[in-house]
Amino acid sequence: MSNLRASEDGAQENPDFSLTKAVEDVSQHGYTQTEAFKKKQKTLSSLQAALSDVERKGEMAEQELRSKVRDILMLEGDMEHLERQKKVLLDRCVSISKDNTELQNHICEEEESARMAQAGFNTYRNKMEGHRAAVLHAARQTEAHKELEEKRALVRMLIQKKEQLKEDLENPNGNTVHMAKRELDALKEEISVRRKAIAVRREQLQKEFKTHTQIKKDIEIQNRRYEAIIKRLHCQLSRAQAVHRQMSEDIYHMERQLAELKKQQESSQDSAGMGEGAEGRKSGG
Repeated sequence: MSNLRASEDGAQENPDFSLTKAVEDVSQHGYTQTEAFKKKQKTLSSLQAALSDVERKGEMAEQELRSKVRDILMLEGDMEHLERQKKVLLDRCVSISKDNTELQNHICEEEESARMAQAGFNTYRNKMEGHRAAVLHAARQTEAHKELEEKRALVRMLIQKKEQLKEDLENPNGNTVHMAKRELDALKEEISVRRKAIAVRREQLQKEFKTHTQIKKDIEIQNRRYEAIIKRLHCQLSRAQAVHRQMSEDIYHMERQLAELKKQQESSQDSAGMGEGAEGRKSGG
């Protein structure tokens, strides 16, 4: 009781000291809260700057993504154009193959015609040989003595005819041989002309086939190149989408942190306001 009374007497004797200490404590607490508030404001500013940078990067990523999508659409259009060109070339190859088949059939027909003409000439020559043999046989076959003169006249006539026919056959300028030779030469010339035309056409077809083969190789190379480009663009698109998702998650987390910092700032402001009110009440007391 005596100690309590003594402390009360001491408090009554030093009221200025206690008030000064309380004021210092409140001031120190307010300064601490002010410094913490400044640090949080600085953190908030850095987070806002980082959020702006992330949003700018997100916009750049979206622009790059749209550019990649446009490139992919352009490449798909180029591939469709190449497919149409390939179809046209294939149709042309089919037409060329059809023409080649028709030419081969025509060649076979012409060779068959030449073979038949040669067979006709051989038949005619065999017929002449048979006729000659018949004349010789008629000359050897004589009738009786009473028909000898007639047969001799007939023989002379046949010999004359034989000589004429022989001369006609042996003479290069004879009518029969000349006609047959002329027909044969005409056929040979026609066959030669057609063979030359076929050779020229075959050479053209070979050139067109080589050109088609080269174009087909170029198309295959372009297809592989475009497929590689599309694959690379798909990979870039996937990476860009992954980066976009990561940025979206970072923005979401930063927004949550910003909201928490705002709440902490509001609570700090409320605490500072309460501290100032308490200081005012103490000052008023």
